[in-house]
Amino acid sequence: MTAVTHAEARRPARSRTVSPWSPLRVPIFRNLLIADVLSDIGTFMQSVGAAWLMVSFGAGPMYVALTQTASSLPFFLLALPAGSIGDIVDRRRLILVTETWMVGVTTLLAVLTIAGTMTPWLLLALTFAISAGDALEQPTWRAILPEVVPRADLAAASALNGIEFNLARAVGPALAGALIAATDVGAAFVVNAVSFLGVIWVVARWKRPPQPHIVPAETLTGATVAAVRYVRHSSAISGLAARSAVVMLFASAVLALLPTVAQRVGTSSFAYGFLLGCFGAGAIVGAVLMPRARARWSTDAVVATAIATLGVTVALTGIARALSMLGLLMVVAGAAWITFISLFSALVQSMAPDWVRARVLAIFMLSFQGGIAAGSALWGLLGEWAGVPTALVCAGVSCVAAAVFGLFWRLPLAPADVSPWDHWRMPAVLEDLEVDLDDGPVLVTVEYVVDADHARAFVYAMQEYEQVRRRDGASRWGLYHDTEVADRYIETFLVGSWAEHLRQHTRLTQADRALEERVYALVREQPRVQHLIDARQAVAVHEPSHD
Repeated sequence: MTAVTHAEARRPARSRTVSPWSPLRVPIFRNLLIADVLSDIGTFMQSVGAAWLMVSFGAGPMYVALTQTASSLPFFLLALPAGSIGDIVDRRRLILVTETWMVGVTTLLAVLTIAGTMTPWLLLALTFAISAGDALEQPTWRAILPEVVPRADLAAASALNGIEFNLARAVGPALAGALIAATDVGAAFVVNAVSFLGVIWVVARWKRPPQPHIVPAETLTGATVAAVRYVRHSSAISGLAARSAVVMLFASAVLALLPTVAQRVGTSSFAYGFLLGCFGAGAIVGAVLMPRARARWSTDAVVATAIATLGVTVALTGIARALSMLGLLMVVAGAAWITFISLFSALVQSMAPDWVRARVLAIFMLSFQGGIAAGSALWGLLGEWAGVPTALVCAGVSCVAAAVFGLFWRLPLAPADVSPWDHWRMPAVLEDLEVDLDDGPVLVTVEYVVDADHARAFVYAMQEYEQVRRRDGASRWGLYHDTEVADRYIETFLVGSWAEHLRQHTRLTQADRALEERVYALVREQPRVQHLIDARQAVAVHEPSHD
């Protein structure tokens, strides 16, 4: 048998060929895609208009960079509740509410701009409000994809979404530049307000099937806690989130300071729109070339190259003076940017099971957008103090250093199967014992009988199993060896409520199966499981009435 190298293990497994256009056969997906591309074009026109309006106020680099901070900060602040809401409420209704909110705020922005009453701080506040609606919607928008296309077409649908977004990134800024040059910034804001109406119309007509609930529905607080707990005890996902934040902290300088760079080489909004269009065009090129790169090199090598390329282009953007050279740099930067983001997003999506996927994606967005928000403010301040070229060179060098550091911060191996493995029987309850869903905490004990020659391997395997228990709902965990019976071990873990423990029964994945089978192979007989509820609550149920 031929040995498999470490690099080969990281490459994606080959699957049957699926036409990249097959999802377009599904009417709801096709309509959503068309409406979304129009909406995204309007969004990019809004971004160009806001940045150029800030420049028109005579604001310095710090205020210009804060425009991007106002756009990205809501994704950092609202990511967790947005992901939780997207998993526990009707997703169709949530999208309609957020789209309506964004129409209202964008309309107000257009009216105030046309009336000539806009100020820098008011512009930042309204930009923040629009992005808040988008931030609340994004995890839900990503989570509905498996609902509207067959599972076999998910990869193709994701690719079409990526092409749509970057097509809008290429077209929107160019249209905004031309429209602003011909009319006024307010016109770009009007177009953006109208662009939301298509999404509202399509989603309002969507007949979403009812979603059955096998276990009790989660509360907003409980769902948020569960998401944080899941990522905390999933080292691969938390590592990806942290690394994306670090890279974006440095790479964000190129977009944060681009309006100031464009003003340096051009006297109208055309230069800024042109450069953003080049960035979007580069992203499309990167999306097309990425599969070939992944087939030829390991994921680690592709990601490290993308990060290093981003760093070099950021640094050169601070040095270049010609619009043509800056356009070329933006094409390269866009290709590197989409390569890095696409690979990291795909890894996160494939490592999160269905029940928590929207929330995990929200936490990933939190780290990603948090890096952009912090980086935009940081490089804006440095540009104000030391000059924009110096800030860009420093950011670029830091990004290259992050790529080198990635040689030691390896990406996870090919993701395991996270489809459900629902094999635990639901716990029984005595007929005369009333247990409410909110009752708790619940203590679960599992008794194992382990021979002495397997004891060491059993303890090591259970230490791995601890992360599964904590990830899926346990707040405390312990493993104890009986001092009177040499072959008896007791595992204990505490769950916050009876409802949360019922949910815990459905959260094991096929990837956990191998670990549990390894544990069970080391024990002599079937483990004995007990479920215990807080005794004070059980006593309270049976206390006689004093009425």
